[in-house]
Amino acid sequence: MPESEFPPTRVAGRGRGWYRGDCHVHSVHSDGSLTPEQLAAGARAAGLDFLATTEHNTSGAHGAWNRHVGDDLLVILGEEVTTRTGHWLALGIGPGQVVDWRYGLRDDRVGRHLDEVHRAGGLCVAAHPHAPYASGTFMYPYQGFDAVEVWNGQWSSDVPWNADNEAALAEWGRGLAADIHQGHWRPAMGNSDTHLADQIGIPHTVVLAEELGTDAILAGIRTGRSWIAESAAVDLSFTVSAGDRSAGVGERLRVGDVPAEVRVDVRGVPSGTVSFHTERGRAHHASLPGSGSGAVEWRIGTEESAFVRVEVRHPDGRMAALSNPVVLT
Repeated sequence: MPESEFPPTRVAGRGRGWYRGDCHVHSVHSDGSLTPEQLAAGARAAGLDFLATTEHNTSGAHGAWNRHVGDDLLVILGEEVTTRTGHWLALGIGPGQVVDWRYGLRDDRVGRHLDEVHRAGGLCVAAHPHAPYASGTFMYPYQGFDAVEVWNGQWSSDVPWNADNEAALAEWGRGLAADIHQGHWRPAMGNSDTHLADQIGIPHTVVLAEELGTDAILAGIRTGRSWIAESAAVDLSFTVSAGDRSAGVGERLRVGDVPAEVRVDVRGVPSGTVSFHTERGRAHHASLPGSGSGAVEWRIGTEESAFVRVEVRHPDGRMAALSNPVVLT
């Protein structure tokens, strides 16, 4: 199939900014119930700027998207690599490329396929690590993967947060301090894993990218310049400052002996709770007003933690938003 039959790799005229996207969706080309046209319409209705086509073990949908993208939606080519002992997302692979899935943990083959995706310039994401079905639970070590899908919406479309997501977040959070100490940490992602109508974008990842293009979006995800939103109704801004220096999510801030000022601005979570998490666990929390919009500030020093990240929850404990960390040095 000629290159012109595949969706373009960038949307013209969209420069540096925050972009919302869902990198785990299925259509009728695997086990989903929606056509690419219906998914594109759903993405626009959900306020998304990009999505990734991730059919199970096939590239069959890669050529089906070009006519549906227009000038306002980026489609990243991908695959859900559905192995015997866990699923993972290959994002940003080549047109028509299929990554092999016919193996399990004991075959010791996953590493070569991660390398294959990386050679293509793509990103490898451990998908729904605690999914409650055979082969869905992720049994591979995270080493070699670029990110972890800590929030997956497929099994919780009515209430987009459940115990499986809680377990995935806790596992990722426990390993974060050690990973940062060793100099390489894996960002968190959130995706809908859409199979049915009205699932797309619940949740999704909000990425700071240099442009609305495949390479730029993947670079933003790879470096953790991102946070996860329940829906487009939720907005979050997270910055840490020390003296005349400041950093945002996914960035490093040299703090030294000066206490850092942490500030989070939230919209769309009425009477919710904002909590700050460090290597000591949940370190501070505060309530949002009934309007759902408010700011929370806190102070932290490097003697307390090498990072800080944010969670925003509804009054009943359901997640509304969570961030990747700001690293403190």
